[in-house]
Amino acid sequence: MDDAILVLNAGSSSVKFALFGAGTLEPLCRGGIEGIGSRASFGGAKGPEAHLFDGVELPETSNHEAATRWLLDGIRRSDRLSLRAAGHRVVHGGPDFSAPVGIDDAVMAALDKLIPLAPAHQPHNLAAIRAVAKAWPGLPQVACFDTAFHRSMPRLAQIFAIPHELTDQGLVRYGFHGLSYQHVADVLPGIAGEAAMGRVIVCHLGHGASLCAMHEGRSIATTMGFTALDGLMMGMRCGAIDAGLVLHLIEQRGMAPAEVSEILNRRSGLLGVSGISNDARTLLASDEPRAREALDLFAYRVVREAGSLMAALGGLDALVFTAGIGERSAVIRSGICRGLAWAGVALDETRNAANETRISEDAARIPVYVVAADEERPIARAVLQQQKC
Repeated sequence: MDDAILVLNAGSSSVKFALFGAGTLEPLCRGGIEGIGSRASFGGAKGPEAHLFDGVELPETSNHEAATRWLLDGIRRSDRLSLRAAGHRVVHGGPDFSAPVGIDDAVMAALDKLIPLAPAHQPHNLAAIRAVAKAWPGLPQVACFDTAFHRSMPRLAQIFAIPHELTDQGLVRYGFHGLSYQHVADVLPGIAGEAAMGRVIVCHLGHGASLCAMHEGRSIATTMGFTALDGLMMGMRCGAIDAGLVLHLIEQRGMAPAEVSEILNRRSGLLGVSGISNDARTLLASDEPRAREALDLFAYRVVREAGSLMAALGGLDALVFTAGIGERSAVIRSGICRGLAWAGVALDETRNAANETRISEDAARIPVYVVAADEERPIARAVLQQQKC
């Protein structure tokens, strides 16, 4: 039988999964379960082992445990695969977890304590780990952290101008989307050559959005901060905002912290500015002025933050787009690149419209690339390395 590695990315109402061959790290199957907690449904799977899930219905009322058990039962049906280990995306590693780690009771206890730092993500990540442990006792599991990639940032890029005792307690810039950035760092040398090890800005633009400044394939600055609320405007999140405005809402408008959190995390961003949708595709198809304003503000914020990261890098050698909007929206990429023309960015609009890998003009001083996001592969690679230790 062939050894396989399972990768899970659990959200509040979904579980994305991928199976990789342990020998080649080639994907055997990718898929997802949606609607967990209400009317759960299997969104389908792709790959040579997708047949494992044919003809078996997922219970509509599945919770994370039941959905994970259903997924593992499907893998058990294979007569040629032997599951070797499971890897998990865990959003927050805090100050102590700067690399993938094998999961045991002590690690789980430490990760539970980090839930207040990522309450919208961490509990669901940990629920999937517990579900696997219950459904497949003894299966080795590895946690891989979205924050870990950014632990290479210089101290000045990590600390805030707050009392040092708070900094010492771990109130620092952690950054997120690290697994996505790790994938770009892994594959970019094969795409961009020497430029990949130079001064690179990667734009992870999706429902959640951030930028990362990389040098020699390592993070030196990023736009998200202590939480995933900081930085760029996003689908429903406001991004960077004057802290005084938050205090005003609490002290002068009489809002409770929970109300303010709801506004900043779920009623702002593209949704809040447009009043229409948090989906860039819907806004691009709309003739409403507020839809255009929301998209223009999104691009403007990317350009502003990119300029800041160029200062941190001391220049720019390559620009990369990834994630849903970054990979698929030629219109938004074009708007961002027009705002960065002063830095030597010049798109080939034909390439851009075709979503080619290189979308800049041949003579452009700064090459621009589109790289498909793949958060699962770095996790699979980390699991394999842990198994060899």
